[in-house]
Amino acid sequence: MRIAVASGKGGTGKTTVSVNLFHILKTSFSEDVILVDCDVEEPNAALFFSGTTANEQREVYQLVPEVDTQACTFCRRCVEWCAFNAITMVASRNFIAIDKNLCHSCGACVVACPSGAISEKPMLLGNITNRKTTTGSILSEGRLKIGSSMQTLLIKKLKEETFEKCSSAIFDAPPGTSCPVVQTLTGNDFVVLVTEPTPFGLSDLKIAVEVVKQLNIPYGVIINKSGLGSDGVHEFLKKNNIDLLGEIPFSKTYARRYSKGELLSEISPETERIYQAIIRKIKAST
Repeated sequence: MRIAVASGKGGTGKTTVSVNLFHILKTSFSEDVILVDCDVEEPNAALFFSGTTANEQREVYQLVPEVDTQACTFCRRCVEWCAFNAITMVASRNFIAIDKNLCHSCGACVVACPSGAISEKPMLLGNITNRKTTTGSILSEGRLKIGSSMQTLLIKKLKEETFEKCSSAIFDAPPGTSCPVVQTLTGNDFVVLVTEPTPFGLSDLKIAVEVVKQLNIPYGVIINKSGLGSDGVHEFLKKNNIDLLGEIPFSKTYARRYSKGELLSEISPETERIYQAIIRKIKAST
């Protein structure tokens, strides 16, 4: 079972839910599951696991094109084939340039070039680190090279590596509903959308629901910080017949442990039962 945890906005508690689902699956259900932090610009899931050891780290590269201007005929086929507008050419000046920040390493320009003037060279994209927790579970995270804009490419490589290792995984998606989130959600069995009972939480939840519908993936909603705000989220879920997987009550004690990175050290029996019930609902929906 592959579950992605997402949210329309930041700060709803998406990583909190991801970490707890991972922990409860391992301790209460004895599942062999990997937690994958796909927020590659600022991965932080590892902060909640004391005593983790990095048992594997490797650099990840993307292939970027280079043009041999001596062999190039400036026919513009590469420009026409590039779907990301990464190639600039002024044929009258025998000028061609490739913007590496826009290139998605699709290789189309290499195929398109009739004179074989374009080759591909590796460029550092970031790194992938696999950590082992004290319970023996694996936490995997991607960390994008500073200055790179290719979050989706690193997330894709991170997911491919995870799929090769284990059939069960929790994918902690980046916040929002942009391309990195879509890349994280694609190919999963179920999506958990985490929201908060506020007008902002509801507004962004509506956008997130539309994204998941377009991807045609089964999904359900968890309301975090329940007991605060308004009833707008409940009304929206009921009106649109969306499954409410569970509610995590607002708790100052819970928030205090979160702020200290002690989220998993002393899980209350009540919180544990809530997550166990959520997991059972997810299993019944897949």
